Amino acid sequence: MEICKGSIVSVGLDPTKGAEMKKTRPCVVVSPDEMNGVLKTVIILPITSTKKDIPTRVLIKATPASGLTNDSYAAADQIKTIDKTRILSKIGQVSSDEEKALADILCEMLGY
Repeated sequence: MEICKGSIVSVGLDPTKGAEMKKTRPCVVVSPDEMNGVLKTVIILPITSTKKDIPTRVLIKATPASGLTNDSYAAADQIKTIDKTRILSKIGQVSSDEEKALADILCEMLGY
């Protein structure tokens, strides 16, 4: 399975600790394709359908392209590097506007 930046994938996040997002859930890949092609890890943002009024959550619309059944939120505050073996399947792809919003919030959050 080819894993690209902006892909929405199903990821088994357990085991987790404390306030980390748990269980198998959709996640969006944010690591660059140059890394995705050569490393055994990818950087992901877990996706949740729970709306929280915090600026680190980016709306991902439920569309045929996204593969999501409900409007959901990518949680930049839960950024995580995972081994590719945690990825169960590819679900869909974020839109170009959503990918830009994710890049903007990550740059702002990380101070770049």
